[in-house]
Amino acid sequence: MSNIAVRSAGLDPEAPCRLDDELVAWADRIYAMENHHRNKIRKKFRKTLGDTPVVTLGIPDEYEFMQPELVALLKERLPRYAD
Repeated sequence: MSNIAVRSAGLDPEAPCRLDDELVAWADRIYAMENHHRNKIRKKFRKTLGDTPVVTLGIPDEYEFMQPELVALLKERLPRYAD
């Protein structure tokens, strides 16, 4: 998996790195924590997304960045989506 590049961005106006058209265009696949995040991404970036899949991980958006419980959930759920 050394050929995988990952970036993190948020939808909240206060997010340290906000998701924008440039990041959406860069991505081969986008992961969202919850369905409402996926829906917001699809609506806001419809033109830029094209056929880029937006996958919902089903993780409640209640964790702090790099919180150990969040990292554990990501490790558990992400491998099934990686090619």
